[in-house]
Amino acid sequence: MSDIRVVFSVRFVVRIVVWIAMALIVAAVPVYLETFWLQLGLFICVAVIGAVGLDLLTGLAGQLSLAHAFFIGVGAYAYAILAAQPEDGSWGMGLPPLIAAVLAVAITASAGVLFSPVAKRLRGLYLGIATLGLVFIGQFVMLNASPLTGGTSGRRTPEFTVFGWSFSSGDPAFSLLGVPFERLERLWLLGVVLAVGSVWVARNLRDSRFGRQLQNIRDSEVAAAVLGVNVQRTKAAVFTVSSAYAGVAGVLLALTYEQVVPDAFGLDMSITYTVIIVIGGMGSVTGAALGAIVVTAIPQLLDHFSSVLPFVADTDTQSAFGPTYVSNLIYALLVVAILVFQPRGLSGMLHGLRDWAEVPSRSGNASETPEIVDGAEKNDGRRAQDERDRSRL
Repeated sequence: MSDIRVVFSVRFVVRIVVWIAMALIVAAVPVYLETFWLQLGLFICVAVIGAVGLDLLTGLAGQLSLAHAFFIGVGAYAYAILAAQPEDGSWGMGLPPLIAAVLAVAITASAGVLFSPVAKRLRGLYLGIATLGLVFIGQFVMLNASPLTGGTSGRRTPEFTVFGWSFSSGDPAFSLLGVPFERLERLWLLGVVLAVGSVWVARNLRDSRFGRQLQNIRDSEVAAAVLGVNVQRTKAAVFTVSSAYAGVAGVLLALTYEQVVPDAFGLDMSITYTVIIVIGGMGSVTGAALGAIVVTAIPQLLDHFSSVLPFVADTDTQSAFGPTYVSNLIYALLVVAILVFQPRGLSGMLHGLRDWAEVPSRSGNASETPEIVDGAEKNDGRRAQDERDRSRL
Protein backbone atom coordinates (compact mmCIF):
# COMPACT_ATOMS: atom_id res chain seq x y z
CA MET A 1 0.00 0.00 0.00
CA SER A 2 2.83 2.39 0.85
CA ASP A 3 4.44 1.71 -2.54
CA ILE A 4 1.20 2.62 -4.28
CA ARG A 5 0.98 5.86 -2.32
CA VAL A 6 4.55 6.70 -3.25
CA VAL A 7 3.83 6.09 -6.94
CA PHE A 8 0.75 8.30 -6.87
CA SER A 9 2.57 11.05 -4.96
CA VAL A 10 5.44 10.98 -7.48
CA ARG A 11 2.98 11.20 -10.37
CA PHE A 12 1.24 14.12 -8.69
CA VAL A 13 4.52 15.97 -8.21
CA VAL A 14 5.54 15.28 -11.81
CA ARG A 15 2.23 16.66 -13.07
CA ILE A 16 2.61 19.80 -10.97
CA VAL A 17 6.15 20.32 -12.29
CA VAL A 18 4.98 19.80 -15.89
CA TRP A 19 2.12 22.28 -15.51
CA ILE A 20 4.43 24.87 -13.93
CA ALA A 21 6.94 24.40 -16.76
CA MET A 22 4.20 24.79 -19.37
CA ALA A 23 2.91 27.93 -17.65
CA LEU A 24 6.41 29.44 -17.69
CA ILE A 25 6.83 28.58 -21.38
CA VAL A 26 3.47 30.16 -22.24
CA ALA A 27 4.37 33.30 -20.29
CA ALA A 28 7.75 33.52 -22.02
CA VAL A 29 6.43 32.98 -25.56
CA PRO A 30 5.63 36.68 -26.19
CA VAL A 31 9.22 37.54 -25.29
CA TYR A 32 10.63 35.62 -28.24
CA LEU A 33 7.88 35.73 -30.89
CA GLU A 34 7.07 38.47 -33.36
CA THR A 35 3.66 40.08 -33.84
CA PHE A 36 2.64 37.70 -36.62
CA TRP A 37 3.10 34.62 -34.46
CA LEU A 38 1.21 36.13 -31.53
CA GLN A 39 -1.65 37.04 -33.87
CA LEU A 40 -1.64 33.52 -35.28
CA GLY A 41 -1.64 32.09 -31.76
CA LEU A 42 -4.69 34.17 -30.87
CA PHE A 43 -6.57 32.99 -33.95
CA ILE A 44 -5.70 29.40 -33.02
CA CYS A 45 -6.99 29.92 -29.46
CA VAL A 46 -10.28 31.24 -30.84
CA ALA A 47 -10.55 28.29 -33.23
CA VAL A 48 -9.76 25.77 -30.49
CA ILE A 49 -12.51 27.10 -28.23
CA GLY A 50 -15.08 27.17 -31.01
CA ALA A 51 -14.09 23.78 -32.43
CA VAL A 52 -14.21 22.03 -29.07
CA GLY A 53 -17.71 23.38 -28.51
CA LEU A 54 -18.87 22.23 -31.93
CA ASP A 55 -17.26 18.82 -31.45
CA LEU A 56 -19.29 18.26 -28.29
CA LEU A 57 -22.44 18.85 -30.32
CA THR A 58 -21.61 17.26 -33.66
CA GLY A 59 -18.82 14.81 -32.89
CA LEU A 60 -19.87 13.55 -29.47
CA ALA A 61 -23.66 13.88 -29.67
CA GLY A 62 -23.99 13.38 -33.44
CA GLN A 63 -26.10 16.54 -33.94
CA LEU A 64 -25.18 18.26 -37.21
CA SER A 65 -24.98 22.03 -36.82
CA LEU A 66 -24.00 24.68 -39.34
CA ALA A 67 -24.94 27.60 -37.11
CA HIS A 68 -21.67 27.94 -35.22
CA ALA A 69 -20.81 31.17 -37.03
CA PHE A 70 -24.14 32.63 -35.90
CA PHE A 71 -23.50 31.88 -32.23
CA ILE A 72 -19.92 33.17 -32.40
CA GLY A 73 -21.30 36.36 -33.94
CA VAL A 74 -23.88 36.67 -31.16
CA GLY A 75 -21.11 36.46 -28.55
CA ALA A 76 -18.95 39.04 -30.33
CA TYR A 77 -21.73 41.55 -30.92
CA ALA A 78 -23.20 41.04 -27.44
CA TYR A 79 -19.88 42.00 -25.85
CA ALA A 80 -19.46 44.99 -28.16
CA ILE A 81 -22.94 46.28 -27.29
CA LEU A 82 -22.88 45.59 -23.56
CA ALA A 83 -19.41 47.04 -22.93
CA ALA A 84 -19.69 50.07 -25.23
CA GLN A 85 -20.84 53.50 -24.19
CA PRO A 86 -23.92 54.80 -26.02
CA GLU A 87 -22.93 57.03 -28.93
CA ASP A 88 -24.73 58.90 -31.68
CA GLY A 89 -26.81 56.35 -33.57
CA SER A 90 -25.38 53.38 -31.65
CA TRP A 91 -26.71 51.63 -28.59
CA GLY A 92 -24.53 50.67 -25.68
CA MET A 93 -24.90 49.61 -22.07
CA GLY A 94 -21.56 50.81 -20.71
CA LEU A 95 -21.16 47.79 -18.42
CA PRO A 96 -17.81 46.80 -16.90
CA PRO A 97 -15.95 44.70 -19.50
CA LEU A 98 -15.73 41.56 -17.36
CA ILE A 99 -19.48 41.64 -16.61
CA ALA A 100 -20.18 42.38 -20.28
CA ALA A 101 -18.10 39.36 -21.36
CA VAL A 102 -19.87 37.03 -18.92
CA LEU A 103 -23.28 38.32 -20.00
CA ALA A 104 -22.29 37.95 -23.66
CA VAL A 105 -21.57 34.26 -23.10
CA ALA A 106 -24.85 33.92 -21.17
CA ILE A 107 -26.77 35.61 -24.01
CA THR A 108 -25.19 33.26 -26.56
CA ALA A 109 -26.10 30.25 -24.42
CA SER A 110 -29.63 31.65 -24.14
CA ALA A 111 -29.80 31.84 -27.93
CA GLY A 112 -28.95 28.14 -27.95
CA VAL A 113 -31.74 27.53 -25.42
CA LEU A 114 -34.21 29.38 -27.63
CA PHE A 115 -33.25 27.18 -30.58
CA SER A 116 -33.21 23.97 -28.54
CA PRO A 117 -36.95 23.20 -29.07
CA VAL A 118 -36.13 22.89 -32.76
CA ALA A 119 -32.85 21.06 -32.16
CA LYS A 120 -34.36 18.40 -29.91
CA ARG A 121 -37.03 17.50 -32.47
CA LEU A 122 -34.75 17.24 -35.51
CA ARG A 123 -31.65 15.27 -36.35
CA GLY A 124 -29.26 14.61 -39.19
CA LEU A 125 -29.62 16.60 -42.39
CA TYR A 126 -32.88 18.20 -41.26
CA LEU A 127 -31.17 19.69 -38.21
CA GLY A 128 -28.28 20.87 -40.37
CA ILE A 129 -30.64 22.71 -42.73
CA ALA A 130 -32.50 24.27 -39.80
CA THR A 131 -29.27 25.53 -38.25
CA LEU A 132 -28.14 26.84 -41.62
CA GLY A 133 -31.14 29.15 -41.56
CA LEU A 134 -29.77 30.77 -38.41
CA VAL A 135 -26.68 31.91 -40.30
CA PHE A 136 -28.78 33.74 -42.91
CA ILE A 137 -31.03 35.24 -40.23
CA GLY A 138 -27.96 36.39 -38.34
CA GLN A 139 -26.46 37.99 -41.44
CA PHE A 140 -29.70 39.85 -42.14
CA VAL A 141 -29.91 41.21 -38.58
CA MET A 142 -26.22 42.14 -38.42
CA LEU A 143 -26.44 44.07 -41.69
CA ASN A 144 -29.74 45.87 -41.05
CA ALA A 145 -29.97 46.48 -37.28
CA SER A 146 -27.57 49.41 -37.54
CA PRO A 147 -28.20 50.93 -34.05
CA LEU A 148 -27.12 47.60 -32.53
CA THR A 149 -24.60 46.20 -34.98
CA GLY A 150 -23.31 49.24 -36.86
CA GLY A 151 -24.46 47.81 -40.20
CA THR A 152 -21.84 46.93 -42.78
CA SER A 153 -19.16 48.93 -40.93
CA GLY A 154 -19.65 46.92 -37.75
CA ARG A 155 -18.79 48.08 -34.25
CA ARG A 156 -15.54 48.86 -32.52
CA THR A 157 -14.67 46.45 -29.73
CA PRO A 158 -14.51 48.20 -26.33
CA GLU A 159 -11.41 47.85 -24.21
CA PHE A 160 -11.29 44.77 -21.99
CA THR A 161 -10.03 45.38 -18.46
CA VAL A 162 -10.11 43.20 -15.36
CA PHE A 163 -9.52 44.87 -11.98
CA GLY A 164 -7.60 47.69 -13.63
CA TRP A 165 -5.48 45.39 -15.82
CA SER A 166 -6.08 46.15 -19.48
CA PHE A 167 -5.89 43.43 -22.15
CA SER A 168 -6.44 45.98 -24.94
CA SER A 169 -3.48 48.27 -24.23
CA GLY A 170 -0.27 48.50 -22.24
CA ASP A 171 -1.90 49.97 -19.15
CA PRO A 172 -0.56 49.47 -16.54
CA ALA A 173 2.96 49.10 -17.87
CA PHE A 174 4.44 45.63 -17.52
CA SER A 175 7.54 44.01 -19.00
CA LEU A 176 9.20 40.60 -18.86
CA LEU A 177 12.92 40.22 -19.55
CA GLY A 178 12.92 43.74 -20.90
CA VAL A 179 10.06 43.11 -23.36
CA PRO A 180 6.96 45.28 -22.73
CA PHE A 181 3.66 43.40 -22.67
CA GLU A 182 1.29 45.33 -24.91
CA ARG A 183 -2.13 44.36 -26.30
CA LEU A 184 -1.17 41.23 -28.26
CA GLU A 185 1.08 39.86 -25.51
CA ARG A 186 -1.66 40.23 -22.92
CA LEU A 187 -4.36 38.82 -25.18
CA TRP A 188 -2.06 35.87 -25.87
CA LEU A 189 -2.03 34.97 -22.19
CA LEU A 190 -5.80 35.39 -21.95
CA GLY A 191 -6.38 33.31 -25.08
CA VAL A 192 -4.18 30.44 -23.89
CA VAL A 193 -5.93 30.33 -20.51
CA LEU A 194 -9.38 30.26 -22.16
CA ALA A 195 -8.34 27.65 -24.73
CA VAL A 196 -6.75 25.32 -22.16
CA GLY A 197 -9.73 25.79 -19.86
CA SER A 198 -12.19 24.98 -22.63
CA VAL A 199 -10.33 21.78 -23.50
CA TRP A 200 -10.17 20.75 -19.83
CA VAL A 201 -13.91 21.32 -19.31
CA ALA A 202 -14.77 19.47 -22.52
CA ARG A 203 -12.67 16.46 -21.57
CA ASN A 204 -14.38 16.28 -18.19
CA LEU A 205 -17.80 16.57 -19.83
CA ARG A 206 -16.89 13.80 -22.26
CA ASP A 207 -15.86 11.46 -19.45
CA SER A 208 -18.87 12.29 -17.27
CA ARG A 209 -22.29 10.67 -17.20
CA PHE A 210 -23.52 13.49 -19.43
CA GLY A 211 -20.85 12.63 -22.00
CA ARG A 212 -21.82 8.97 -22.00
CA GLN A 213 -25.43 9.97 -22.58
CA LEU A 214 -24.37 12.04 -25.57
CA GLN A 215 -22.49 9.09 -27.04
CA ASN A 216 -25.54 6.87 -26.55
CA ILE A 217 -27.69 9.40 -28.38
CA ARG A 218 -25.15 9.57 -31.20
CA ASP A 219 -25.13 5.80 -31.63
CA SER A 220 -28.91 5.31 -31.32
CA GLU A 221 -31.56 7.60 -29.90
CA VAL A 222 -33.93 4.66 -29.44
CA ALA A 223 -31.36 2.65 -27.51
CA ALA A 224 -30.51 5.72 -25.42
CA ALA A 225 -34.17 6.21 -24.51
CA VAL A 226 -34.43 2.55 -23.53
CA LEU A 227 -31.44 3.04 -21.22
CA GLY A 228 -33.29 5.86 -19.47
CA VAL A 229 -31.72 8.87 -21.19
CA ASN A 230 -34.02 11.85 -21.66
CA VAL A 231 -33.07 12.32 -25.31
CA GLN A 232 -34.76 15.65 -25.97
CA ARG A 233 -33.55 17.29 -22.78
CA THR A 234 -29.98 16.03 -23.32
CA LYS A 235 -29.93 17.29 -26.91
CA ALA A 236 -31.15 20.69 -25.74
CA ALA A 237 -28.48 20.75 -23.03
CA VAL A 238 -25.58 19.97 -25.37
CA PHE A 239 -26.82 22.58 -27.83
CA THR A 240 -26.75 25.13 -25.02
CA VAL A 241 -23.24 24.10 -23.94
CA SER A 242 -21.98 24.32 -27.53
CA SER A 243 -23.52 27.78 -27.87
CA ALA A 244 -21.77 28.92 -24.67
CA TYR A 245 -18.44 27.77 -26.10
CA ALA A 246 -19.19 29.76 -29.24
CA GLY A 247 -19.93 32.80 -27.09
CA VAL A 248 -16.50 32.59 -25.43
CA ALA A 249 -14.87 32.26 -28.86
CA GLY A 250 -16.87 35.26 -30.10
CA VAL A 251 -15.76 37.51 -27.25
CA LEU A 252 -12.10 36.56 -27.74
CA LEU A 253 -12.41 37.03 -31.50
CA ALA A 254 -13.89 40.50 -31.01
CA LEU A 255 -11.00 41.45 -28.75
CA THR A 256 -8.50 40.10 -31.27
CA TYR A 257 -9.98 41.93 -34.28
CA GLU A 258 -10.80 45.14 -32.34
CA GLN A 259 -13.71 45.52 -34.77
CA VAL A 260 -16.81 43.35 -35.19
CA VAL A 261 -18.16 43.18 -38.76
CA PRO A 262 -20.97 41.01 -40.21
CA ASP A 263 -18.86 39.49 -42.99
CA ALA A 264 -16.77 37.61 -40.44
CA PHE A 265 -19.72 35.47 -39.33
CA GLY A 266 -21.01 34.07 -42.59
CA LEU A 267 -21.44 30.57 -43.94
CA ASP A 268 -17.70 30.31 -44.63
CA MET A 269 -16.96 30.32 -40.91
CA SER A 270 -19.50 27.57 -40.22
CA ILE A 271 -18.03 25.40 -42.96
CA THR A 272 -14.52 26.05 -41.66
CA TYR A 273 -15.45 24.80 -38.20
CA THR A 274 -17.06 21.71 -39.70
CA VAL A 275 -13.84 21.05 -41.63
CA ILE A 276 -11.87 21.47 -38.39
CA ILE A 277 -13.70 18.74 -36.49
CA VAL A 278 -13.65 16.38 -39.50
CA ILE A 279 -9.89 16.79 -39.98
CA GLY A 280 -9.25 16.56 -36.25
CA GLY A 281 -11.50 13.56 -35.71
CA MET A 282 -15.15 13.77 -34.76
CA GLY A 283 -15.85 12.99 -31.12
CA SER A 284 -12.29 13.74 -29.98
CA VAL A 285 -11.55 16.84 -27.92
CA THR A 286 -7.84 16.55 -28.65
CA GLY A 287 -8.61 16.05 -32.33
CA ALA A 288 -10.74 19.21 -32.41
CA ALA A 289 -7.83 21.19 -30.95
CA LEU A 290 -5.38 19.69 -33.46
CA GLY A 291 -7.75 20.36 -36.34
CA ALA A 292 -8.12 23.96 -35.20
CA ILE A 293 -4.35 24.39 -35.20
CA VAL A 294 -3.93 22.91 -38.68
CA VAL A 295 -6.86 24.65 -40.39
CA THR A 296 -6.11 28.03 -38.81
CA ALA A 297 -2.38 27.95 -39.41
CA ILE A 298 -2.34 26.85 -43.06
CA PRO A 299 -3.79 30.02 -44.70
CA GLN A 300 -1.90 32.33 -42.35
CA LEU A 301 1.42 30.62 -43.00
CA LEU A 302 0.84 30.49 -46.75
CA ASP A 303 0.08 34.20 -46.80
CA HIS A 304 3.06 35.07 -44.59
CA PHE A 305 5.57 33.01 -46.57
CA SER A 306 4.00 33.45 -50.02
CA SER A 307 7.03 35.39 -51.26
CA VAL A 308 9.33 32.39 -50.77
CA LEU A 309 6.93 29.53 -51.51
CA PRO A 310 6.77 28.21 -55.09
CA PHE A 311 3.43 28.28 -56.93
CA VAL A 312 1.90 30.70 -54.37
CA ALA A 313 1.19 34.30 -55.35
CA ASP A 314 2.70 37.06 -53.23
CA THR A 315 -0.72 38.62 -52.58
CA ASP A 316 -4.13 37.04 -52.14
CA THR A 317 -5.60 38.16 -55.45
CA GLN A 318 -8.00 36.33 -57.73
CA SER A 319 -5.09 34.30 -58.99
CA ALA A 320 -5.67 30.55 -58.87
CA PHE A 321 -2.48 30.25 -56.85
CA GLY A 322 -3.28 32.79 -54.13
CA PRO A 323 -2.83 31.72 -50.49
CA THR A 324 -6.58 31.38 -49.91
CA TYR A 325 -7.08 29.16 -52.94
CA VAL A 326 -4.09 27.00 -52.09
CA SER A 327 -5.28 26.60 -48.49
CA ASN A 328 -8.79 25.66 -49.71
CA LEU A 329 -7.25 23.07 -51.99
CA ILE A 330 -5.26 21.65 -49.07
CA TYR A 331 -8.43 21.50 -46.95
CA ALA A 332 -10.28 19.65 -49.69
CA LEU A 333 -7.50 17.11 -50.12
CA LEU A 334 -7.22 16.60 -46.35
CA VAL A 335 -10.96 16.07 -45.93
CA VAL A 336 -11.14 13.54 -48.79
CA ALA A 337 -8.05 11.69 -47.59
CA ILE A 338 -9.29 11.53 -44.01
CA LEU A 339 -12.78 10.37 -44.95
CA VAL A 340 -11.33 7.61 -47.14
CA PHE A 341 -8.27 6.47 -45.23
CA GLN A 342 -8.63 7.67 -41.63
CA PRO A 343 -12.21 8.57 -40.59
CA ARG A 344 -11.00 9.21 -37.05
CA GLY A 345 -8.89 12.13 -38.27
CA LEU A 346 -5.71 13.41 -36.70
CA SER A 347 -6.66 11.98 -33.32
CA GLY A 348 -6.97 8.53 -34.93
CA MET A 349 -3.51 8.94 -36.40
CA LEU A 350 -2.11 9.77 -32.97
CA HIS A 351 -3.78 6.73 -31.44
CA GLY A 352 -2.41 4.60 -34.26
CA LEU A 353 1.12 5.88 -33.68
CA ARG A 354 0.78 5.27 -29.95
CA ASP A 355 -0.46 1.71 -30.50
CA TRP A 356 2.37 1.08 -32.95
CA ALA A 357 4.91 2.32 -30.40
CA GLU A 358 3.42 0.06 -27.72
CA VAL A 359 3.63 -3.13 -29.82
CA PRO A 360 6.37 -5.31 -28.26
CA SER A 361 9.36 -6.15 -30.37
CA ARG A 362 8.95 -9.51 -32.05
CA SER A 363 12.20 -11.02 -30.83
CA GLY A 364 10.81 -14.54 -30.65
CA ASN A 365 10.04 -14.57 -26.93
CA ALA A 366 7.11 -16.91 -26.39
CA SER A 367 5.84 -14.89 -23.43
CA GLU A 368 5.11 -11.97 -25.77
CA THR A 369 2.66 -13.89 -27.93
CA PRO A 370 -0.47 -13.09 -25.89
CA GLU A 371 0.35 -9.39 -25.96
CA ILE A 372 0.77 -9.47 -29.72
CA VAL A 373 -2.57 -11.22 -30.05
CA ASP A 374 -4.15 -8.57 -27.82
CA GLY A 375 -2.66 -5.89 -30.04
CA ALA A 376 -4.14 -7.57 -33.11
CA GLU A 377 -7.52 -7.67 -31.43
CA LYS A 378 -7.20 -3.97 -30.63
CA ASN A 379 -6.39 -3.25 -34.27
CA ASP A 380 -9.42 -5.27 -35.38
CA GLY A 381 -11.56 -3.28 -32.98
CA ARG A 382 -10.17 -0.01 -34.27
CA ARG A 383 -10.84 -1.06 -37.86
CA ALA A 384 -14.43 -1.82 -36.91
CA GLN A 385 -14.67 1.59 -35.22
CA ASP A 386 -13.27 3.24 -38.35
CA GLU A 387 -15.96 1.56 -40.43
CA ARG A 388 -18.67 2.83 -38.08
CA ASP A 389 -17.18 6.34 -38.17
CA ARG A 390 -17.02 6.26 -41.97
CA SER A 391 -20.65 5.18 -42.26
CA ARG A 392 -21.70 7.94 -39.84
CA LEU A 393 -19.81 10.58 -41.80
